[in-house]
Amino acid sequence: MEDDYRPLLSSGHTAESLSHRGSADSLDFKAKRPFHVEPRNIVDDDPQERVSAEAAILNSRVHYYSRLTGSSDRLLSPPNHVIPRPEEIYIYSPLGTAFKVTSGDPSSKNPSIVTIFAVWNTMMGTSILSIPWGIKQAGFTLGILILIIVGLLMLYCCYIVLKSPKAIPYVDTSDWEFPDVCRYYFGKFGQWSSLIFSMVSLIGAMVVYWVLMSNFLYNTGQFIYNYAHNVNMSDSQFGTNGSDRVICPYPNTDPGGNTTPTITTLILDGNGTSDNSLFKNWWSKTNTVPFYLIILLLPLLCFRSASFFARFTFLGTISVVYLIVLVTIKAVRLGFHLEFHWIYATGFYVSEFRLLFPQLTGVLTLAFFIHNCVITLMKSNRNQEKNVRDLSVAYLLVGLTYVYVGILIFAAFPSPPLFKDCIEPNFLDNFPSSDVMVFVARTFLLFQMITVYPLLGYLVRVQMMGQIFGNHYPSFLHVLALNVLIVAAGVLMAKFYPNIGSIIRFSGATCGLALVFVFPAVVHMISLKRQGMLRWPSALFHSFLILLGLANLIAQFFM
Repeated sequence: MEDDYRPLLSSGHTAESLSHRGSADSLDFKAKRPFHVEPRNIVDDDPQERVSAEAAILNSRVHYYSRLTGSSDRLLSPPNHVIPRPEEIYIYSPLGTAFKVTSGDPSSKNPSIVTIFAVWNTMMGTSILSIPWGIKQAGFTLGILILIIVGLLMLYCCYIVLKSPKAIPYVDTSDWEFPDVCRYYFGKFGQWSSLIFSMVSLIGAMVVYWVLMSNFLYNTGQFIYNYAHNVNMSDSQFGTNGSDRVICPYPNTDPGGNTTPTITTLILDGNGTSDNSLFKNWWSKTNTVPFYLIILLLPLLCFRSASFFARFTFLGTISVVYLIVLVTIKAVRLGFHLEFHWIYATGFYVSEFRLLFPQLTGVLTLAFFIHNCVITLMKSNRNQEKNVRDLSVAYLLVGLTYVYVGILIFAAFPSPPLFKDCIEPNFLDNFPSSDVMVFVARTFLLFQMITVYPLLGYLVRVQMMGQIFGNHYPSFLHVLALNVLIVAAGVLMAKFYPNIGSIIRFSGATCGLALVFVFPAVVHMISLKRQGMLRWPSALFHSFLILLGLANLIAQFFM
């Protein structure tokens, strides 16, 4: 009976033969090599590449020969010259598919600290400018609590997204993103709905960028003009006095009606009012500057490749760091101005709990949004087993940055003489265009957004054109038509509704409903149910997440 379990070719009989193969030891690293499929036996070019019948037979033959010898025998090992190069190796699956073997070179991976700051840099965006306004809308105490709670919920949903591909059995998901997971569970509906909501987030970000670029370009030009013509704006804006001046662009927002400040005319020390009037006609924040940007940005959007603009992504980190330094310096110079009124607003202050808090939740949904690309970002982590820890640390850093900026701007806003309700959706608007430090911040952000805007347009084009036409660049006319529509949306918003706070909260609540709350929760429940591990507390909690996302979107229409 023991002979039935003995290999047909015993290793003892082959020892002498192996002694003549000096390369036997060198084959140890190939003992577990993947099966090689020649390119001509790949009959489809899908991510899961189909293998021809000939390749399947060859695979069975190799497995048969491998059973002829013991596991430690090398007699039938292929010689070195037939071992394919690493880039030509496929792993054969009995299901009839072949998967490309990717490079496992650890040097191409990033350490945890690099991955953490990559996630931090990607998540930090224009939303940071609206965090103080959101805290003001919710109330100081409630705003901080909401920021912490929403951050934790967004982290949990992001964790679900990160783990979702690994929960799919018998399928190679190494190259999948979350839209691919949605397609697996929901078919065409999941594929197209995830695409639509992804477009909402991207196009919403591009609209916000256009509004902000118009704002920054206007204020930059105003600063240069005032400096060149010795124009003093100190008496033309309602605000504080002193070197660190803070202004209230719309002073009629006094909730108590105690004061109706009068805006005096500006003082000119140079060329008189006629030149200034002409400059205002040609340099308007809403009437002219948004159209000037078309000349620069529309041609950039039509570039076939966005690799050139990707080189400037480091400017995002510089801009955020500079904003943090700017906020710190302003807070130290202005001091803290806080009074706590829990229910009702009094005088210059807002209450600690306000019914406008959904405006903050909408902003935070976009501020913590990274769910559509987190899988790709975490693939570059050298320590894959620590992905959850590194993602949590990145969310912690983002949350601390938002809390830091939000608290300092809100607390340092000088009340009195100004009202806390004067805090703008873009807190840089609360500083005059003559402020040198703020001028530098606006210039940094303007240049950064000019380089990032074509990248966002490229992502929109790749996803939309790829799904509809199967080609990322079907023709110049197709690309031009798409870009004109995107630019037109930004120009119209910058001219008629340049409120970035509202644009951010609506786009955040809309894309967050699907890509943050509904799809991750449903995917997680389906996965648990298929494994027989779904329990009613888990089903109840994830159903609550779906209702929370729906309520977040509906509430935006009543604010």
